[in-house]
Amino acid sequence: MSCEKSNNPMLVFCYFVPYKPTPTSMKHFFLLFIGLCSGLTAWAQSTFPVNGVYDKREGLYALTNATIYTTYNQKIEKATLLVRNGRVAAVGTSVSIPKGTVTIDLGGKFIYPSFIDPYTAYGLPESAPKGRKWTDPPQMVSDKKGAYGWNQAIKPETNAVESFSPDDKAAKTMRGQGFGAVLTHYQDGIARGTGTVVVLGSEAAQESILKDRAAACYSLNKGASTQDYPDSEMGAIALLRQTYLDAQWYAQAAPKGAEFNLSLDAWNKTQNLPQIFDAQDWLAALHADKIADEFGVSYIIKGHGDEYQRAAELKATGASFIIPLNFPDAYDVETLRCKQCIFGRHETLGISPRQLSCIRKKRHQFCPYYCGLERNQ
Repeated sequence: MSCEKSNNPMLVFCYFVPYKPTPTSMKHFFLLFIGLCSGLTAWAQSTFPVNGVYDKREGLYALTNATIYTTYNQKIEKATLLVRNGRVAAVGTSVSIPKGTVTIDLGGKFIYPSFIDPYTAYGLPESAPKGRKWTDPPQMVSDKKGAYGWNQAIKPETNAVESFSPDDKAAKTMRGQGFGAVLTHYQDGIARGTGTVVVLGSEAAQESILKDRAAACYSLNKGASTQDYPDSEMGAIALLRQTYLDAQWYAQAAPKGAEFNLSLDAWNKTQNLPQIFDAQDWLAALHADKIADEFGVSYIIKGHGDEYQRAAELKATGASFIIPLNFPDAYDVETLRCKQCIFGRHETLGISPRQLSCIRKKRHQFCPYYCGLERNQ
């Protein structure tokens, strides 16, 4: 992500460390800058009442004399980073510093952009399935009130931005791992609606949202839906394909006075967003790619750690992947049953730490994600 343009919304959560950093110095400088930036946007909530004197200052900070990485492999020597209202306003060697700016000379220290996690449910309530008794009759259509589609697992009208609330504890944990922002969405259903990009700060929701509708999300898992259909991965694939066809028909029929369908209307409006597909394993990833090819879309596929098993085939799809950073725990082999269970899974346990290396060797485009990474990892 380049930050050369003055209107770049790149996050201010950055590392700046000495040339030969130690763990202590890295933590010190990282937390110092996090603390500095956490208060930069406090003045910006102008639509809310202020208890006290209203602060109209612009919140300008200039970090000068630094080595700044604008991407993972591009850096600028003796550069200045200008921060305005908690956002990066300019980066370069000839940045004009406005009058009244708080200037901090970093003395050659390094500044790195924070990690951005593209797949989380940060700040969103869990989707709890409704209870059903075994004596209940089959549920063939959705019981959701309103002009929505017929299947509860297809809910593109869901927008994470409408329910997002910052979680200070989770944000602090992720910042400790180097993450400054996340894409968060409801991880429930086949068509899951849109995700929103938020900063991992301590601000209110209104100040944390960077992009309200940033991606449309999908899977082959119906999630908390109480409908009987689909009840298999084959059924989920059929339902997803049928929804694409229904949406194509709706785009042509709606202007001519056909039914009004909130789900199909939302589906069509989100097709220009990045499309993220949660694949439960490498086989589901290949299924997702076939669906994408059939309907002319491009999925960013979120994997689950077994992609090394079919690295060449997945490379051939041309899709970008989101790969987990965490590794499975060692199995408990104290009982005979456990020994039998893990006999066929020892390969995954041994190769998982080398998963990213295996994919990288295939020159496959991917992005790692947090996925509950433990501190010591």
